[in-house]
Amino acid sequence: MSWDEDGQPHGFSLRRSGRSEQEPDRLPEVRELRKLGWELAPDAPSWAFLPYVWPQGARTWIRDRSTRWVVETCMDALLAITDVRCEPMTEEELRVITADEGTLLADAGVPAPPAGRLWLLRPVGPFGDLAGLLDHLCARADGEGVDLSLSRSLVALCAKELAALAQGPARD
Repeated sequence: MSWDEDGQPHGFSLRRSGRSEQEPDRLPEVRELRKLGWELAPDAPSWAFLPYVWPQGARTWIRDRSTRWVVETCMDALLAITDVRCEPMTEEELRVITADEGTLLADAGVPAPPAGRLWLLRPVGPFGDLAGLLDHLCARADGEGVDLSLSRSLVALCAKELAALAQGPARD
């Protein structure tokens, strides 16, 4: 298990530079990699550890050139929308989110990931997409009585299950 600290980004990442106003899933390099079977790692806090335990040959990363946006909706007393503002998150807001995620990961025994990366994963085992594999991991956790919140137990269960799936017969 590692964050591939010394590894290189996927080659598609090297063709692009500079900040983009697009969200992660809209970056051109992400769209290109999606065509090759890669999927962005889930951004839910409970799955923040997945790239760390994912089989190395089925994970890659690109430089994070994306922008995270905050949408603020104002309503009047009748709950009618009076104004909508969309602004990029500030550096401070991003730092707080990263620090909170780092705390959750540390509590689960996982070191903080290297900054500035977007992780992409390919399903392992008989699963055709990441959603099916995540459903399988959820079912395994439920069957073993492991809560789906980020914890040492969930990390250990997923690491063991992903390793077993990666060793099994390859999918078509």
